[in-house]
Amino acid sequence: MGKISSVVFDLGGVLIDWNPRYLFRKVFKTEEEVEWFLANVCTYEWNMQQDGGKLFSVATRELQEKFPEYSDKIALYYGRWEEMLGGEIKGTVEIFRRLKSAGMPLYALTNWSHEAFPVAYSRYGFMKEFDGLVVSGYEKLLKPGHAIYRVLMKRYNIDPAKSVYIDDNKPNADAAAELGFNAIHFRSPEQLRMELTRLGLEV
Repeated sequence: MGKISSVVFDLGGVLIDWNPRYLFRKVFKTEEEVEWFLANVCTYEWNMQQDGGKLFSVATRELQEKFPEYSDKIALYYGRWEEMLGGEIKGTVEIFRRLKSAGMPLYALTNWSHEAFPVAYSRYGFMKEFDGLVVSGYEKLLKPGHAIYRVLMKRYNIDPAKSVYIDDNKPNADAAAELGFNAIHFRSPEQLRMELTRLGLEV
């Protein structure tokens, strides 16, 4: 393996604590209601469509027509989207800053709606410190499809064999590995620190 020359981070679940439960625990009375709503109405798969470029207004209207009894709750998903954002995942941000201060080029590759991304970009200071970002909503491409990784590689001249890719979603990490990245399935800042050290990085 050659010397690592760049590190690519996913954002949500790695550097940023994002969870729709933070909002819907304020809306429903029980945890069971929250889980049912997120599993059956405003699902992960539905939200992914917006990460791929679909407009919030269109997605909301379509879902309200499908589940009229939940119309008001569906409207909250993007109407109060910012309440789903927790804080920084501090341990990972510390690793990010150690790498940055050592001069390592750092990139982001994220599934994120183009309508919501500017909110997160302005909210978290470290976002301005990336050397480049690729956001699914702007590209209209989604991980784990290989095409969006290739956009990152071409745009920023990244050699995957000399790069680390970090993602909390295993299929996304696996896709990066298929393309030749040194891929890490993120589970905790401590585990990430150990794996980066194993790859020869001082964090």
